[in-house]
Amino acid sequence: MKVLFVCLGNICRSPTAEGVFRRYVKQAGLDDKVTIDSAGTADWHTGKTPDPRTIKAAARRGYDLSVLRARQAVAEDFHKFDLILAMDESNLANLKAIRPADGKAELALYLPRFGLGTREVPDPYYGGEDGFELVLDMLEQASEALLNEVRSSL
Repeated sequence: MKVLFVCLGNICRSPTAEGVFRRYVKQAGLDDKVTIDSAGTADWHTGKTPDPRTIKAAARRGYDLSVLRARQAVAEDFHKFDLILAMDESNLANLKAIRPADGKAELALYLPRFGLGTREVPDPYYGGEDGFELVLDMLEQASEALLNEVRSSL
């Protein structure tokens, strides 16, 4: 199974989702069966590490995001991945715009897929530190649900 998480710049939400889910998959002993990546629909931060506040908030919970580098989502991702999960409606629309007609990946909003009470993972970029903590809370809950789905499909 190959999963791609997508936000706007690939420096806050999607690398957090990647790092959190990567640990859940590893703890479940499935890291040899699941490929995980993240991307942004914009190219502003290509090649850069996640936002320092993202790295710091994640590190407080034991996630190391410092090794991740931002990249832009591309049409080829729809052939490479099985599941592409957008963090919000805007990025979902951006992904639909680049999706090739023959793209095989399932495309969905991350949180609603699991009925987690809100439609979007809020972008913490312009807020305070508690926004990064909220994003981690949401993504940990969503990762648990996604891991259950992955286990069922393997």
